[in-house]
Amino acid sequence: MILRSAITFLLAGTLVASAEPRRSLLDSDPDVVYLEEHLDKPIELRVIKEAPIFSDKDGKRKLGSIVTGQKVVLQAMTERAYRISAKTTGNRVVGWVAPWAFASKDPDFVENLKKLYNRQLEVARLIDENRVAIGMTLEEVGKSLGSPTKTKVRQTEKGRSGSWEFVAYEEVPHYTYIKDPVTGKIYRQLSHVTKEETGKTLVEFENDVVTAIEESENRAGGGQVKIVVPPVVFLW
Repeated sequence: MILRSAITFLLAGTLVASAEPRRSLLDSDPDVVYLEEHLDKPIELRVIKEAPIFSDKDGKRKLGSIVTGQKVVLQAMTERAYRISAKTTGNRVVGWVAPWAFASKDPDFVENLKKLYNRQLEVARLIDENRVAIGMTLEEVGKSLGSPTKTKVRQTEKGRSGSWEFVAYEEVPHYTYIKDPVTGKIYRQLSHVTKEETGKTLVEFENDVVTAIEESENRAGGGQVKIVVPPVVFLW
């Protein structure tokens, strides 16, 4: 479990959307959340107790040590360890450190990091299943369902709202039957192909966060709307 006295946050990070092509929120290890996916500014931590840096999150091989008063950049996290980038003896090292090496001025920071960690694990699963949920960002919706078929956006002084509509189609072949004048046999011949709607998902949003979802019943998962924690924003 992440200790509440684990971190000092020195630089604000806020969630940001991008137009990058879809890539997994998680690397090859499903227990690791990489924060660069979700923050537009790096999280800088202050060390309050000397601690070893390990090459892996399980602490099997030591790379060096961080010292009291040193500043490091938080790159990724699990429930029990942080991956940081730090300078040791003049060289920059990337490795894993226990949370107790850091301190926090804000008592909510560690809890927010934990919320972000759990949220991104859940969002990653939804994206892998091509599903959406209330509380997801538009960037995450795009990663899950691709580009919307129709969009509607309304901008006011209070922010941006609107909807994205996703329509699923399938190609349906149509045939005609022709009789061979010589043999008398009947042959089936492709006549044309039409695209027919198989399902529809309407996603409503405010300030780029999903607030409502409407799905047709014939779409997979239709009628089973899921809710996730809204994006975690760090304010300092």
